[in-house]
Amino acid sequence: MTQPYAVFCGVDVGKGEHHAVGLTAAGKRVHDKALPNDESKLRAVFDRLAAHGPLLIVVDQPNTIGALPVAVARACGHDVAYLPGSGMRRIADLYPGQAKTDARDAFIIADAARTMSHALRRVDTGDDTLTELGSSSATTTTSPAKRPAPSTASVAC
Repeated sequence: MTQPYAVFCGVDVGKGEHHAVGLTAAGKRVHDKALPNDESKLRAVFDRLAAHGPLLIVVDQPNTIGALPVAVARACGHDVAYLPGSGMRRIADLYPGQAKTDARDAFIIADAARTMSHALRRVDTGDDTLTELGSSSATTTTSPAKRPAPSTASVAC
């Protein structure tokens, strides 16, 4: 990764709400809360985390229910990546505890982004890329360091 990030925000996306965990580069937890699937609330959390420095937003799925956090992060000018489900399952086995909770998953996503950037896939601009990421054919590892162009979220940051 060529971009030094100050904060890694892991977002475990859900249908009604998400859970977000923000970790500093040193691993200090600076955010750990449920997050409604609402553009203004997403933007507020991302802005608060970006106050610490460059921010990387990492979701566990960029399509469908993860599309709004991806669009808002892009509109705010943040880098966006995703942690594929197969990688997430293997990485989760390295952490203590067996309970599957949104908070635990969001922490694992953020910590994996912080310590295992090679496991991430960049979420590029354009619907075609998001569609490809949803398929099993997207297997190349790409650093999320390239800043994407703003998306079509309704309100710019």
